Amino acid sequence: MSRYTGPRARISRRLGTNIFGTKGEVIALDKRPYPPGDHGRSRRRGNPSEYLLQLQEKQKARLSYGLSEKQFRSIYAEASRREGVTGENMLKFLELRLDNAVYRAGIAATRPQARQLVNHGHFDVNGKRVDIPSYRLRKGDVVSLRAKAKKMVLVQWNVDVLDRQAPAWLQVADDNHEFTVIDLPSRDQIDIPIREQLIVELYSK
Repeated sequence: MSRYTGPRARISRRLGTNIFGTKGEVIALDKRPYPPGDHGRSRRRGNPSEYLLQLQEKQKARLSYGLSEKQFRSIYAEASRREGVTGENMLKFLELRLDNAVYRAGIAATRPQARQLVNHGHFDVNGKRVDIPSYRLRKGDVVSLRAKAKKMVLVQWNVDVLDRQAPAWLQVADDNHEFTVIDLPSRDQIDIPIREQLIVELYSK
């Protein structure tokens, strides 16, 4: 399955959380806090199956970070091979994606917007242009906006208005045009409400 490009509020209502971080999803969840469709209200009755809970957690993580099923499974496979807790490894790899770091630093309003900015080549990593959203950052990497991007109205608005608090593993410059990965993200610094152990259980079957 390719990256999701359909109605965002519909996905958020189905999974019960704001997946893409837009205002429209907040409004939709407030007005209709139940799954979409003719039988949306009745679907909330009864206890969901274990498999459904696991699948929903996987979908929350995959769609929140904007990955295809193939990409997400690949990250899980790598996380399971590394030392440490598989679920936490997986979330750390997702957090260290360049597009996610741009979003977390407050340069983009949403992760999809951050992905587009990276795709268009508006960022340098350690002085070299990088246009791959999945590029994995390392401790010590310096990410900076290119000169042309600093003048973009969209970027200027984000920097001036968003006022998003960057996580402790990122150090953002005073002008918000550059940030440095000063540490690797820890589990308590990852604010997406995901129960990663359910994802591990799903893929371990």
